Amino acid sequence: MELTWAGALLLLCILFTLFSSFQIYKKKGQLPPGPTPWPFLGNVLQRDVLPLYKYYKKLTAKYGPIFTVWIGSKPMVALCGYEVVKDALIDHAEEFGGRSETAARRRIFHNKGLTTTDENKWRELRRFTLSTLRDFGMGKKRMSERVQEEALCLAEQMATTKGQPFDPRRGFASAVSNVICAVVFGNRFDSKDQTFIENQQIVESQIRCFHSFPGLVYNTFPNIMEYVPGQHTKSFADAEKLSAYIREKVEFHRKTLDPQNPRDYIDCFLIRQEKNLSEVVYTPEDLVMAVFGLFIAGTITTSQTLLYSLLVMVKLPHIQAKVQQEIDEVVGANRTPGMEDRLRMPFTNAVVHEVQRYQKGSLENFSRATTCDTKFHGYNIPKNTAVVPMLSSVHFDPLHWETPEKFNPDNFLDEKGQFRKRDAFMPFSAGKRACPGEALARMELFLFFSTLLQKFTFHMAGDSKDTDVMSLQMNFITKNQYPLIRAVKRSVDTCVQLLP
Repeated sequence: MELTWAGALLLLCILFTLFSSFQIYKKKGQLPPGPTPWPFLGNVLQRDVLPLYKYYKKLTAKYGPIFTVWIGSKPMVALCGYEVVKDALIDHAEEFGGRSETAARRRIFHNKGLTTTDENKWRELRRFTLSTLRDFGMGKKRMSERVQEEALCLAEQMATTKGQPFDPRRGFASAVSNVICAVVFGNRFDSKDQTFIENQQIVESQIRCFHSFPGLVYNTFPNIMEYVPGQHTKSFADAEKLSAYIREKVEFHRKTLDPQNPRDYIDCFLIRQEKNLSEVVYTPEDLVMAVFGLFIAGTITTSQTLLYSLLVMVKLPHIQAKVQQEIDEVVGANRTPGMEDRLRMPFTNAVVHEVQRYQKGSLENFSRATTCDTKFHGYNIPKNTAVVPMLSSVHFDPLHWETPEKFNPDNFLDEKGQFRKRDAFMPFSAGKRACPGEALARMELFLFFSTLLQKFTFHMAGDSKDTDVMSLQMNFITKNQYPLIRAVKRSVDTCVQLLP
């Protein structure tokens, strides 16, 4: 009897493998070329394929700027280089404007909020979100003043370290998160508030888990991974904990709502909900998931970019000194840098942009999707095919950057030393799915960076002579390792000495 069951199981495995191979082979002929996938597994466990930000150059050299990798039995088309990415996201924005739903995203967001795959709902919620963020000052002076306040609070917190080594990650996350919290929840939180810290840690763990290889495995084999213990199990439990916290906040807002005086994003959503009772867009759970998404987007990306900027400053002290000299000349030591100073601080602005360009990251778990059968650069890409625009390939494209592999602020300066925009600069993506918080993020990056450099000189605690900026960045991305930093307070005399 045992042999019979074993034989049946073996036969099922063989049939499943053959069926999987047939499905992959059938789809493969319609798609751009790429590394040959294994049955059932695709390219997930193959060497020199994933994550794409590490291996896209090798794959591009072999298959061209458009190639296909397989996440299990599902294809994903990678787009590399500025010309190809720009053509897809801008010139063919509608065709490449869908959102590919992953198992992890579906499990966390339940296809609600700004992550929904319902095109009409997504358009309406995005339009509402952009309008509401603008109403609460995104890109305006009052938002600039709010960011300045958070930057000064962060500087005061750093001053308490008195030049001793410290880990800046929690401080940055709290300061940046408080900016979006003021818009979404209507108030900021004390940086030592335990619930506030726990919520940040949940968001950070979500990003780490589902940007990692285990996260990719979960998205590839979700039905199997549901029965396998691991970090994903805790991440889902944490996500539900944060969702419950947001539901409590929403309920409090509902009980204290004054439709004539909305306090924040939640109030505006509730008011819109009351006016659209017959619609299925403004539902209670869509509000919870929209807030969840804004909390993630408003905390992680900007704080990580600012942390990268510190790594650059401690490794390239000559650039740090030049930034400080420009700040001293334009702003001085007696007032806080404002957005009106950015035009007069081209080098500082160039450094902030170069920090964004020089970052690398993985987007396989946050891919787009084709909205229809699409003919693109000679290839036929079927509807609902996952597509990942490799923004790293745009920012390191040798056809559009003079020194792509080197950190060089001159990439954003003209021959007169004035700031210049670059077409091949897409840190917030492009097209219809570009980041809705771009204006706020740009403001935060400039104001936090210039305020901190005005007040401190940053040094690495310990010896790191043999470690370059990119290696430090990769350690942060892949291992969650960040070196201890020393923030040495600058005196007024120091500022004066730097002036020519």
